This record gives sequence, structure tokens and C-alpha cells, in this order.
Amino acid sequence: MFGYRVPAPDEAMLISGGRRGLGGAPFRVVTGHGKFVVPFFRKTRFLSLAMCESEVTETCVTKQGIALHVRAVIAFKVGNDHESIINAGQRFLSDQDQMSVLTGRIFAGHLRAIIGSMTVEEIVTERQKLAAEVLDTSKMEMAKIGLIVDSLQIQSIDDGDTGYIDAMSAPHKAAIQRQAQIAQAQATQAAVEAEQEAARKQAEYARQTAVVKAEYSAEVDRAQAQAAQAGPLAQAHAQQEVLAAQTELAERQARLRQQQLVAEVVRPAEAEAERVRILAAAEAQRMKIQAEAAASYDRVALDRMLIDQLPQIVKEAAGGLSGANVNVLNGADGLGEIAAGLVSQGLTILDSVRQNLGGQDKDAHQGGQGDRGNGNALLQLRSGKNRKSDDGPVDVD
Repeated sequence: MFGYRVPAPDEAMLISGGRRGLGGAPFRVVTGHGKFVVPFFRKTRFLSLAMCESEVTETCVTKQGIALHVRAVIAFKVGNDHESIINAGQRFLSDQDQMSVLTGRIFAGHLRAIIGSMTVEEIVTERQKLAAEVLDTSKMEMAKIGLIVDSLQIQSIDDGDTGYIDAMSAPHKAAIQRQAQIAQAQATQAAVEAEQEAARKQAEYARQTAVVKAEYSAEVDRAQAQAAQAGPLAQAHAQQEVLAAQTELAERQARLRQQQLVAEVVRPAEAEAERVRILAAAEAQRMKIQAEAAASYDRVALDRMLIDQLPQIVKEAAGGLSGANVNVLNGADGLGEIAAGLVSQGLTILDSVRQNLGGQDKDAHQGGQGDRGNGNALLQLRSGKNRKSDDGPVDVD
């Protein structure tokens, strides 16, 4: 709208003409809102409220008489209150750049005054204290011209070619260098120890790896050896089983052959031996009968005839036994029993003949019938001796 003016957020609008401002100021101050200004009768100007910067580079002499080159930076602005705006507007509205120049000169003077009351050591070691004292001494003076200082930074302090600061810092530098060397030595030692530890771990790892590889290789070799021996071992086991089977078969064949030898050789030999024993026993009995016959005069002829016939009887009986199909169950004992049975039968026959002959001898004195009886007895014995069957000898009762 025509005649309506609005200042920027960082500006203050100064309206001159017409009524006077606050406190008798030659202008009115408007901030933060617009104002209708009558053209031609009112005049508006704008004062910046933004932050400004001023740099100070000054040579100052300390309490010890040592010249120091100090460089500082001041951050300032026009105050936000109407009084500060009025004071700044009356001084800098026509040339606002003069605020930085004037602020730098003011701070340079206060800086020289404060440094002149301090030693180099205090200035170097207590820069914040120096800045605070400069701010405190310049605050009232800056307020009179409508400015406020936000911060003061001492950027550098240099003693030129005097070397005082270097000399002052030499012990500290030496201590720092010593500490740096110690730290470097410690770092080097730590690095060496770390390298040694790393080398040791690497060697240990290499050793463990070699051990594992050796164990693995040995295991592989064992597996290969077992695999290589598996075939021969299986073949050897098979051959061993074959040999065991052959041995068992040979033992069975030996037992069978032994049984065959017993049946074919031993049993016939035992039967032959028993036959010989029976013949020998019969011969002994014959001799006994001969002896008994010799003792009896009356029966000499008859006993002689019987004695002559008895071996033939036993021989015929034994011959019939040898040609017969006889199964002997109990070996030599069975053969002995058979032989004893034959002898017993022979003796029974002999006793029967004797009894018959004894009765006939009594009749012989009465008519000579003994010869006929003896002839009948002999005939019976011969007839019984010659009877045989297809299966073996026939028992004589």
C-alpha cells in the first residue's frame, strides 16, 4: 500500500519528521511490524541489527616490557532495545561501516591496557581471562554508542624475534618431547611385542597346522594301509577257513578210516586170536582128558577115542564160526563169550557121551553091547559134526 513501510527482521525502521520519538529522540523507532508513513512529510531510514565483526591487530607491551603482537576478533551488534537503537542511529545511521572501525579502536585501547598489567606467562596461559577483562572494561563504553559485544576471541599472541615465548615453552617442549619419546619408545616396544606375539601366534598356528596335517596324513596312510591289507587279510581268512574245513574233513576221514580198520583188521584179528585161544584151550582140555583117561584103565580106549574126536569137534565148530556172518557187538568180550559157549557145548557133549558110554559099559559085561553103543555114539558125534546150514554152524545138543 502506498506509504506503508515494513522493516526487515534484522532491521530497525527510523521515522523522522512529525512527532519526536521516545525520550525526545529526533525519530521514532519501529521494529518487528509495519508503519504507515505519510509521504513527503515523513522520512524513513533503516538501521541494521545484524551481527557485525571487527578484527583487531595490535602490538602490546606486557608488564615485563616485552612487546607482543596480539590478534583478536570481536563479534558485536546494535542492541535490540530502543535506547541502544537510538544511540547507534544517532552515531552510525549515515555510515554504518564506522561501527566496525570504532569498535576495533575501542577494543585495541582496552587490549593494550589489560596486557600492560599482565605478564607473558599469564597472557599465554590465561587467554580466556584476558578476553573476559577486556569485555568487562569495554562494556559500558560500547553501551554508550548503542552496541553490545557477543564475544571476543584472542586468535594469536606473538613475541616477534625476542624468543621469549619459545624460551618459556622450551621446558614444556622438552618435557613434551621426552614424553613423546617415551610414548614413542613405549609404542615401539608395544609394536615389537605385538609383532613378537603375532610371530609367536603365527608359529604356533603353523605348528598346530603342521601337527594337524601330519595327523591327517597319518590317518590317511593308515586308512590306505588298511584298505591295501583288506584284500590279503580277507584272502588269508578265507584260506584259513578252507584249511580249517579241510582239517576237520581230514579228521573225520581219519576217524572213519580208524573205524574201518577196526572193522576190517582189528575185529578179524581179535576173532582169529580168540579162535587160536579156543584151540589152545581145547588142546589143553584134551591133554587133561588124556591124563584123566590114563588114570582109568577101564575107559582108556573109549577116552582115547573121545579125546581124538574132541579137537575135531571144536575145530569144526570154530570153522563154522569163522565162515558165518556173525555181528560182534562188544568186541573181544563178545568173541570170548562165543568161544566159551563153544567150549561149554563141547564139554556138554562130552559129558553126555560119557554118561551114555558109562551106561553102555555096564551092559558090555552082559553081552558085548558096549561096542555097539560106542559105535552109535561115535556115529552121532560125526553126524552132528557134519551138519551145517547156509547161515552158520548148527548147535549140537
